[in-house]
Amino acid sequence: MSLLMVWPWMARADEAASEGRTWHRLVGILQYLEADYPAAVESQSEFELTEQKSFIAEAMGAAQELGPAGLGFLPRLQEVKARVDQGTDPEGVSRDCGALVEDLVLAGGLARSPRRVPDLARGEQLFKVACASCHGVDGRAQVSIAQTMEPQPANFQDPETMEGLTPYKAFNTTSFGVPGTAMPGFPTLSEDERWSLAFYVFTLRQPPCEGLPPRASLERLATATDPQLVADHGEQHLACLRRKLPDADEERSLLTARGEVENALRLGAAGDYLGARNALLDAYLNGLEPVEVKLSAREPELVARLEQAFLQARLAAEQRSPHLQDEGRELLSLLDQARRGSGHTASLLSVVWLTLFILLREGFEAMIIVTALLASLRKLDATHHARIVHAGWISALGVGALAFLFGQHLLAGANRELLEGVAALVAVAMLLYAALWLNARANVSHFMGELRQKMQGALGRGSAVGVFTIAFTAVLRESFETALFLQGLALDSASGVAWGVAAGLVALIALVFFVRYVGYKLPMKTLFKASTAVLVATAVVLLGKGLHALQEIALLPLVPFPFVTVDMLGVFPDLVSFVPQLVLALSPLLLALRRSRTARLAGASTQG
Repeated sequence: MSLLMVWPWMARADEAASEGRTWHRLVGILQYLEADYPAAVESQSEFELTEQKSFIAEAMGAAQELGPAGLGFLPRLQEVKARVDQGTDPEGVSRDCGALVEDLVLAGGLARSPRRVPDLARGEQLFKVACASCHGVDGRAQVSIAQTMEPQPANFQDPETMEGLTPYKAFNTTSFGVPGTAMPGFPTLSEDERWSLAFYVFTLRQPPCEGLPPRASLERLATATDPQLVADHGEQHLACLRRKLPDADEERSLLTARGEVENALRLGAAGDYLGARNALLDAYLNGLEPVEVKLSAREPELVARLEQAFLQARLAAEQRSPHLQDEGRELLSLLDQARRGSGHTASLLSVVWLTLFILLREGFEAMIIVTALLASLRKLDATHHARIVHAGWISALGVGALAFLFGQHLLAGANRELLEGVAALVAVAMLLYAALWLNARANVSHFMGELRQKMQGALGRGSAVGVFTIAFTAVLRESFETALFLQGLALDSASGVAWGVAAGLVALIALVFFVRYVGYKLPMKTLFKASTAVLVATAVVLLGKGLHALQEIALLPLVPFPFVTVDMLGVFPDLVSFVPQLVLALSPLLLALRRSRTARLAGASTQG
């Protein structure tokens, strides 16, 4: 009975795997057409033109095998087929095939690069066993059997041949072969072995590598031709780029995320939506989260799209929605986009500006709160408590420094999101306490003597702890986030971070003196009201961010609704975070209306 229950899920999973192979096969066929059709038209060889016709016919068949997912591509394929059948428009056909490849990769969520760094030594062994008989040990195809083949095997030492070839295209060739030729597929080789073989082919015409290659992602190396790499990095680095492959932590994390998302899609196709949801959560926490800081510093918009895509895919899994496959493919394409940029490093100047911007952005909010507290203490003649405020924010900076030193190892994945969420919610509670405290101070006696007398009781030992906690929590989250952002930027340019921090500290100190000077000049009642507004607004922002952080690690449910996302203000299109924010934001207005109504009733009663 259990076998009967599991069998449909296994069948759907097999269908999903088969569908993935069909997507790749269709892409591979179009890659052949993109590269070879112009040469076939130019040669006017009847054999080659017939071969191109068979390619496009097989592409049409592969698209039909995809069912509904492939139907949208059939009209475009039909247009290409009409021109190929007539042997016309070589440039247009090549261009349209290239565009189709890009769209198919996106629609199918296809990986165009290996999941692990290819083993070039293993690739060499496989080439000697499986390929050398036709292509020659040196890849020149100068062996007797090659002369009997039509078309002849590729010469991997020929610059013209290699100019249009990428490791991804070579991978598809080893996977599916070339229909109508002597080139077979090698389905018995594992995926890792086929990638190793594909990357090895590109080392055959390269001299030995001297030195270290520039940073480039596996995604870029797999999808770039040799001329494209030369344009990116220079001719002098091409040999090392092909012979010494990268193994960066950032790309390994993104590959981990990609693998878990693919696992989630397989589980979803098999009907295991709970397993799919857990796999997506693992993909986020163990794959994206460890490198999110560095990605955010370089491509904040992409990270925002990735976070949203993870939430959408997880929601689809929780709702057992068939849209999980579509959401997952979109997520895979975004992860590959992040991988394409994972080998890039920011310049020193850009790191300086990013560091300065981060310090100002994160520090301004905390600085406003601290200076408002200090100004309020001065107005209330309680400046002896200023040292408590200073102790609070300095302690928070110390925690930030520890996060900078150890955060990458100790505060990754769920731990980081949990700490951010809890810290934000604690800060909300303390900020509201501070806001109510300041508001109460603004409504006591107008006479300074009575105010001072009441403050002596208000600022006792218990309140001193409260003042410390307010200052500490107000700065903690900003300090923590800043430390992790700077940690990511330091991987690109430590000196750039140092210069940016220096410039940011100067700017923040100037802002502190300005705010303190203005704050001390304000009338006391105006100051209290302004401080209260700042604290409540900050609490609203932190409440949204804290709840959203807990949603990202699945401690709170997702309840999306159509609305905008304003990350800086902690506004997200989800009822779980937005409704509490709205209630908190409106509460001062509701309290003011209630007080006004109470005052009117009291006045009417007195007159009566």
